[in-house]
Amino acid sequence: MSDLVQDFNDYRQKMNDKLLADNNKIIKRIFNLDTNAYMEGALDVKTKELLGLVASAVLRCDDCVKYHLETSHKVGLTKEQVMEALGIATLVGGTIVIPHLRRAYEFWEALEESQNNTDTTV
Repeated sequence: MSDLVQDFNDYRQKMNDKLLADNNKIIKRIFNLDTNAYMEGALDVKTKELLGLVASAVLRCDDCVKYHLETSHKVGLTKEQVMEALGIATLVGGTIVIPHLRRAYEFWEALEESQNNTDTTV
């Protein structure tokens, strides 16, 4: 797996474990709400991930963008679908989103590279 993707996942897991180990009821409930919000419902998972991606880009949360990119990749969204959603995010958020768009593109490439490395080693 690409270092960019692996580093993000390792850090995210380590810190989530620490946060949840503190046994703070509010934080645990927010994490649970977030998990449940992205499950299949009236909207399918792919649509929800794109919505989360757009909102995260507009809010300029790089960690959130990476999370939604990785989940979008896992659920089978195409590069074209993701880039169209990021285009909308940039339109809505304005040019201040462009640096986040660059990092999102770089992370998507790392996800694709990671998949290609997995595909060739099987």
